[in-house]
Amino acid sequence: MVAYKRRSNTDRPRRRVFRRRKKICRFCADSTLAIDYKDPRTLRIFTTERGKIIPRRISGNCAKHQRRLTVAIKRARSIALMPYAARLNFS
Repeated sequence: MVAYKRRSNTDRPRRRVFRRRKKICRFCADSTLAIDYKDPRTLRIFTTERGKIIPRRISGNCAKHQRRLTVAIKRARSIALMPYAARLNFS
């Protein structure tokens, strides 16, 4: 018969706690930046290569500016300044 040592919680190796830094809305931080549907270069930062709008939890925008950004991207798409979807080549 073999006697095993009971492990307590103190015997376990400690894990590192990673704290993710809170993302800051770049429109709140820099008041000179403006959300304008006529500026596709700025709006392109907030879309993926496929043309999808990047969500708030990834982009770090606040709710107010994410709503304005979404409206601006949709307006730019409707007047053909930005694509609705990426162009796929099947050749």
